[in-house]
Amino acid sequence: MMQTYQEHPVQEGSFRTSTAPVSPAALDALCDALLSERKLIDDLTEVVLRQRSAVAVDDLQAVDDSVFATHRLLLTLGEARKRRRSINSMVGCKEETGVKHLEDALGKWMTPRLRQAREELQIAAARLSREIGINRRILREAISNSDSFVRAVVGAPTDATQQGYGSARPSAYTRSDAIAFSRTA
Repeated sequence: MMQTYQEHPVQEGSFRTSTAPVSPAALDALCDALLSERKLIDDLTEVVLRQRSAVAVDDLQAVDDSVFATHRLLLTLGEARKRRRSINSMVGCKEETGVKHLEDALGKWMTPRLRQAREELQIAAARLSREIGINRRILREAISNSDSFVRAVVGAPTDATQQGYGSARPSAYTRSDAIAFSRTA
């Protein structure tokens, strides 16, 4: 089943606040807003893919860059969603009407171009969601492998739970002959 793009759940019922006709300019503005959001989500997906590649080759600078780019894109995406919510009002819909409910909200004013833009946005969001899921698994594995590597190098127990806080036995991290690692080396 394909996931759909929706920022806020909307209760069933009327999504329209007006029965007046919708101007073509307002519909074009809504379509442009959806296309802009899709472009931002596509850009975010590319950042997620670059982050995955950076993790694969242990490029910490590229990982840091991807975190900054993600933050910047998420802020921009938030602004784009605010813009779409205000356009929702222009077309006579409730501001919080999500893209999933546009067809119900607009009824006969739903244009093929608007429908296509909505579908493209939903597909892009589903792809981003899948890629983020993959990155989460990869990053968890990388962190786990990194922890295991450091423990092996410094002679710490391979199971972190074998030595708890307050243990009478000195850990590899508190031994006088322990090695310190620095990312700037």
